Amino acid sequence: MDRHPRRWLILIVLCLSTLVLVVDNMVLTVAIPTIAEDLKASAQDLQWILDSYMLVFAGLLLTAGSLSDKFGRRKVMVIGLALFGAASVVAMEAATPGALILGRVLMGVGGALIMPSTLSILVTVFDDAERPKAIAAWSAVAMVGLVGGPVVGGALLAHFWWGVVFLLNIPIAGLAIIAALVLMPESKGPWRKADPIGMVLSMVGMTALIWTIIEFPKGGLSQQGTQLSLGVAVLALVGFGVWESRCSSPMIPVSIYRNRVFTGASFSLVLLTLAQGGLMLVLTQYLQFVLGYSATQTGLAFTPLALATLAFNSVGAALLPKTGNRAMVVFGLLVIASGFGLLSTLNPESGWGVLAGAMCLMGAGGGLTMPAAMSAMMGAIPDEHAGVGSALNDTVQQAGAALGVAVLGAVLSSTFTGHMPAAAPAAARHSIGDALAVAARTGDKSLLASAHDAFTSAMSASFLAGGAGVLVAAVLAVFLMRDGRPAGASDQGATQVLSEEVVSEERVSEEGVSGEGESEVVSAGGVEVGH
Repeated sequence: MDRHPRRWLILIVLCLSTLVLVVDNMVLTVAIPTIAEDLKASAQDLQWILDSYMLVFAGLLLTAGSLSDKFGRRKVMVIGLALFGAASVVAMEAATPGALILGRVLMGVGGALIMPSTLSILVTVFDDAERPKAIAAWSAVAMVGLVGGPVVGGALLAHFWWGVVFLLNIPIAGLAIIAALVLMPESKGPWRKADPIGMVLSMVGMTALIWTIIEFPKGGLSQQGTQLSLGVAVLALVGFGVWESRCSSPMIPVSIYRNRVFTGASFSLVLLTLAQGGLMLVLTQYLQFVLGYSATQTGLAFTPLALATLAFNSVGAALLPKTGNRAMVVFGLLVIASGFGLLSTLNPESGWGVLAGAMCLMGAGGGLTMPAAMSAMMGAIPDEHAGVGSALNDTVQQAGAALGVAVLGAVLSSTFTGHMPAAAPAAARHSIGDALAVAARTGDKSLLASAHDAFTSAMSASFLAGGAGVLVAAVLAVFLMRDGRPAGASDQGATQVLSEEVVSEERVSEEGVSGEGESEVVSAGGVEVGH
């Protein structure tokens, strides 16, 4: 396929579309205290304001990816951007917690339509040689939003009302829609039968799984609600796997998992995002509760992480043609593990240099690993399944991040309780936030010091657990991502099998030949690209 002449402008549109999602979620965390006060929101309301988006987003990702392959990736992305912008207006104007939760639910639907389409369009617009650079730029945007969100949000909240965090989304979404319609070609996979049963099972299973992960730290499996959601998740996801293996036109071709490169990249991404998801949770509490940073200062403190990620994204993309995906992923994971090791040495007296050095290692490792792992994963998927492949990538990362918060959060909580003095009040033994509240109320300085010491011990345990997970990911990458060819090269055998299955299904469904007259349509490697 000839290179698209506007591909780098298209990449800017894709980055804008991704940025609006990342910035919104990060800015919202800064605004929560103000929202709670203004809307008189309870703790349960605040939980739903934060979690409703994630539940809907994660639950719809696979379905949204499948729809983008079927109906057009640009079309689905534009619809998602429009819905996200409209939902931001609903959230901005909310006068009650219920109205804000509704806005967040609608934003989750819009986000689920946007995210898989961005990466799938990138994969179809860029060829194997340029794809690693494009993926590096696209993934770097997430880090910019991660760090810039709290900083921008803190600055805006100092001068405006909390609705400004949603107002930010509207012009970005509008600009991305216009640019997408003007610059971007439409692309879709060959016509396929819909898979409504697979869609329902994936939505129910993923939503129940994320809910279980969110609720687990609050009371473990002793709570009946958590047991129920876990049971639903297991039944729905197992049922989804069985159905997809037997369905004549599956939403996710099971053949993908025969590709060891795809499987190795998936597992590596799960464990990497698990470790990184927990990292942000733990470090944020350390900076705010132990070092006394404000939300804005905390965002600025992550600058070394962001800068290192951006720098090494470019370095990794440049080196990939020489090293291949596996070597880059393994090396990057080892660098991240060394960063976790350095973080585990932090204590209340540690200087800024230790923290900044550890963040630089984490950023450098992430910058090297993520583009290579994502290139390997997406390169192992035929273009006709780019949408659902992108959705799988997003789902893997969302599940990993949610698991990271749950798993490392549980390690942090249990270790904190274990290191608190036996004489400490019961109300101060559950978390450092509770301990600091009790210490402030009673003026007990020894309790404050004990809480800081217990937290840093618990933090060290969490970082060591995260580092162990990253080392496991490196081992899996060594054995599963055996193909050392440059980025974008796929496992031809498995890909060929998958492509043959698609062709076979197409022949069975001759009545499904697309009759849509979308201006000029050209066939490129099995993918329809409308200009």
